[in-house]
Formats: sequence, C-alpha cells, structure tokens
Amino acid sequence: MKLYFTTTHADHKIALLAALAITIHIIESAFPSPLPGIKPGLANVITLFTFIKYGWKTALQVSLLRVIISSLLLGTFLSPTFLLSLSGALLSLISLILIQLPFRQFSLAEYQPGAVGYAIVASISHMSGQFLVAWYFFIPHPGLFKLLPIFITFAVILGLVSGIITQLLINQIQCEHN
Repeated sequence: MKLYFTTTHADHKIALLAALAITIHIIESAFPSPLPGIKPGLANVITLFTFIKYGWKTALQVSLLRVIISSLLLGTFLSPTFLLSLSGALLSLISLILIQLPFRQFSLAEYQPGAVGYAIVASISHMSGQFLVAWYFFIPHPGLFKLLPIFITFAVILGLVSGIITQLLINQIQCEHN
C-alpha cells in the first residue's frame, strides 16, 4: 500500500522557515551565554518575520517546529530546557496576537507596531514565560525575582536587536521582489 502526500506552497514555505529557525537555534546553542538564562534568541527573528509577513498561524507552526525539532536534535526534548523554550515561544506568540488584534479589529493596520515594537514585546513575553515556568516548576524561591530587572533589561536590548534584524530582512526581501 502506497501513501501519497501532496504538499502545497504553504507547506514548503513553513518547512523552509522552520529549517532556517532550527539551524539558527542549533548554531546559537553552541555558543556560551554571557549570563545564565540569557541568549540572543536570533531564531526568533524567523518567527517574528513569519508573524509579520504570513500571520500568526504560520508563525505558530514555524515556532512549534523549531522548538520540537531543535530539542530533538540537541537531546533536550521534554527536559527543563524544552519546557522553558516552549513556554517562551507560546507566550511571545500569544502576546503578539493580542497586540495585533485591536489594529486588525478596527482596520488600523497602518498604525500597528513595526518589527522593532513587536520584537521588544515578544522578547519580554518570551523571557517572562520562561521566568514564570522556571520559578513555578524549578526554582520556586522568592529571591529569583531579584533577577527580574536584569532579565527584562536584556529582553528589551535583545528584542531591539532582533527587531532591527527582522526589519532589515523584511526590507531586503521587499527590495528583491521589486
């Protein structure tokens, strides 16, 4: 019995974007972090790009594929690292959807935040999701909250960098299409 699968252009797009995000994630994991729990999160540039260009459903697929496949390749599937990555990815996407919703609901698309604004919100949300899971499941100590200002500061800075990179990527792709 042969099974035949048909793939669409959307499937190819998701696979390509997920492969890019997975590759960046794996390369980034090879470098030591400057402080425990702080990584640049450059794979999230692909997720943010996907969210802006193709919408939240495609971004969710790319993000989940990145988290699951990267963790399988790195040997961290279902580990604390996996749970932290998944919680950060999901909370950042939820926050992006919630921010975008009023602009779409009231036909104010031209006023919605740009890549930098989205990236900063996503970065803070990603860090917050990871922080809450770490605090609730792994380190339920009130002293952990003393680190929160440091994490938020880094989230804003790294979100700014990710947003700039995402905007440059969007601009480059638009130039190539024109």
